[in-house]
Amino acid sequence: MASATLNSKPVQMIVTLEDNALIADIKKALKLLRGVASVRMANLKDDETITPAMHRSINKARREYANGETISCSTPEKMQRYFDNL
Repeated sequence: MASATLNSKPVQMIVTLEDNALIADIKKALKLLRGVASVRMANLKDDETITPAMHRSINKARREYANGETISCSTPEKMQRYFDNL
């Protein structure tokens, strides 16, 4: 079997597990694979950080709303009519 060569930069693979009981076994198995440089764990959480770009978008939307430059639909039916008429 021919081996494929990757770029010289390391590549990361992200695996999300639903069952924490599998973590130890999967870590052991990954370490046995040729080419695996390291196995690390990280907890995932929602990032609630507002980036500068998001802050600019929020401010722009607020200005547009204040200037009456937005579309307002008071019911789902009115919103659907609006989209149907685009």
